[in-house]
Order: sequence, then structure tokens, then C-alpha cells
Amino acid sequence: MSVPSYIQDLIAHREKGKSLNAPFYSAPDILDLDMEVFFRKHWIFVAVEPQLPEPGDCITVEIGKTSVLLLRGDDMYIRGFHNICRHRGAKLIDEPEATIGNIVCRYHGWTYNEDGELILAEHMGKDFDKTCHGLKTVHVRSIAGLIFICLAENPPEDIEEMAQIMETYIAPHDIANCKVAYTADLVEEGNWKLTLENNRECYHCEGTHPQLTVPLSEFGFGFSPDEMDERRTADVNKYLSLLESEHKRWEAAGLPSAEVDKLANATSFRCIRLPLMGEGESHTLDTKIACKKLLGNFKDAKLGGLSFWHNPNSWHHFMSDHIVTFAAFPLSPDRTLVRTTWLVHKDAIEGEDYNLDNLKQVWMMTNQQDADLVRLAQLGSEDPAYEQGPYSEYTEPHVEALCEWYIERHKAHMPAGDVEMADA
Repeated sequence: MSVPSYIQDLIAHREKGKSLNAPFYSAPDILDLDMEVFFRKHWIFVAVEPQLPEPGDCITVEIGKTSVLLLRGDDMYIRGFHNICRHRGAKLIDEPEATIGNIVCRYHGWTYNEDGELILAEHMGKDFDKTCHGLKTVHVRSIAGLIFICLAENPPEDIEEMAQIMETYIAPHDIANCKVAYTADLVEEGNWKLTLENNRECYHCEGTHPQLTVPLSEFGFGFSPDEMDERRTADVNKYLSLLESEHKRWEAAGLPSAEVDKLANATSFRCIRLPLMGEGESHTLDTKIACKKLLGNFKDAKLGGLSFWHNPNSWHHFMSDHIVTFAAFPLSPDRTLVRTTWLVHKDAIEGEDYNLDNLKQVWMMTNQQDADLVRLAQLGSEDPAYEQGPYSEYTEPHVEALCEWYIERHKAHMPAGDVEMADA
């Protein structure tokens, strides 16, 4: 698709180290372009395998106007299809989740098997070739139980690098033997990039997230060494010492912990295991485990929190006792759906092994606090007085990395003629 000249100019002349120009956060044609470039051509995180635990389990995911059906087959493999019938285009599964045998269109009864092959189409005549009318497939990649999809015909191949690295980090948490304890959908009143930018820094954490900063230290996400008073300097030194000692302990126990930064890749990601404060066990207000039944083969509850960030739409936290995943989906230029899912061991019993309110309390509060900030950022970006502001090199380097990746990916997908015009 050809890119309007004003967008070409904005992309070509983005000023590094500063927030994006206002139209990037509110212009409908830029959102349309974002959907094409990022949500149709890159790998998108959409679900976790425990959402489809048994053969016949399926879920639907809405990405812009595209509906995707994920189905676990009898062979336990998860397949992805465009969720529309090949007859007259009716939506096949209209529920967020279901358990089915074959895929049957309720309109005229066209029926597809778990491979998407059309196996029944009545009244089409003896010469009708069913093999030409199977469901359109969608690329699916599970990384240690996290499900990513790509709508492109040829998806970025560097997901294999992310998979190779992240499977070693995530595998000990054993997503396959987890279950979904709770899912919450929250619509933030802001552009999807503001949602991601907010997540990629903790500059705002101390003043905004009193619950989150009980278990999670803001110093794990950067700080300015020139502005530390005596108390904060002592806190920083204590944290850095803890980070070094815990990394050594976790690595010795076979848990990868060091930071990996591949933010310039097409499949852009970053991860690190960070120590937790207080009791150092979990993302809870008392910093103790929220679930008595630990994940995988863990015996030690003090394993910190593995954080995994992926562009363009997800972030994840893995503790010894539970996992929290987050996915962002654009709804409009100024509205973004944030879906949060909490996972616990599949044998954990609610009310006995875990209290649901305690499990989700920190992130339910944090998500709403972030949504409030995103709304304010959106309102400000639409104000005629808005102009690009500088990022902190200490606390916002990953916001800058996100914006730089965003611009570079746009450039990579611009038609050659448009690139030449923008550079002129």
C-alpha cells in the first residue's frame, strides 16, 4: 500500500531521543498503516497453550477486522485459520472460546476438519472441488507455551532466534502444566503505542504504582546516578548487590537470568530475571507466593521474576508460583484492549492453594493506574500545544528503542518509491 506523503515525511524525519509526532498517536490513516505493517506482518502474541488444553478446544482472536480461529487437534497440535467460511464468508466461531468436533459453519453447514480441509458442502454439484475451498491458514508458533501468530504470507524468520533463547528462559516455569486462573480485559483510552511506551519504562513507577513497587524495584529499570540522595543511593547499591548475587545463584541452579536485548530485530524482544523485594517470592503485596503449589519442578520460591518484553504487543512476568501475560490489541486510534491472563499450576485449587484476589491484586491495580496515565498521554498528544519531548537516557532507553524500532520497521515496509520520495 502506498503511504501518504505526510506520513512518509514524519517517518523520514523522526527526531531520535524524543517522543513521536502527534499524528502517530491519533491519525486514523496511521493506525491503518500500523495495522498493516505491525499486526499483519509481524508475530503477534495472542494466547497461552493452557487456554486450549484438550483436543477440540478452540479460541478466537480479533486483530483489527481480522478474526483468527485457533484449534487444538487430536494430535495436540495447535492450528490457526482465518475465522471465515469459504462459502460466503460467514464468521465460523462467534464465541471467544468453545469446544468443537469439526468446524461447522452455522449458515449453510459447510464443514471443515481440524486441518481446515472442506469435508462437507451439500448442494454444490458433483463437479465441485472441495480441495480448492479449505480454510485459509494462519502461521502459528508456540514458544514454551506462549502462542504467537502471523497473518503475513512470509512471516519474519527471526522468530526462531527468539524461540531458541526464550524457550531456555521460560521452559522451567512449565506453561504446559499450568491452567488459567483468571483473565481480565481492560480498554485503555489511548493509542496502542502509548500503551507500549508506558510499559517500557518505570520512570513513573514510584509515584504511580505503590502496589507494584512493593515486590518490584524501580531500580531494575534504570535510574540517574547524578540525582540520588543518600537514601536512594543506599537503596540502589543494595539492589545492585542483590541483582548480582541472585543472578549467580539462579544461573548455578540452571535458571537463565542475564539480560538479552534483541530490540532491533524484526521480531523484537528483551528479557531479564530480576530480584523481587521483601520476601522476594512473587508479585504480591506481601511479596510472598500467591500459590502454594509451585510451577514445574521448583522447590525454591525465591526465584525472582523473569520479565519478557516483545514488540509490538506483549509483556510477561514469570515467578516461581504463577505467571502473568499481557497482550495489547489496537481497537481505534485512541483505544487499546489490554488482555491480562494469570496462570497457576494445573493442580492448584482455588481457595486452598491460592486466593484469587491476592493472586491478581497487584496487576489489577497496576493496569488501571497505567490506563489512567495512558488516557492523560492521549489527551495531551491531541492538544494543539503538544510537541515532542525528550526521553531520559537513564529511565526511558527502552521507550526510545521501541520508537526507533517502530520507525525502522515502517521504513522497511514502505514501497521503494515512497522511500525515495521521503528521503528526497
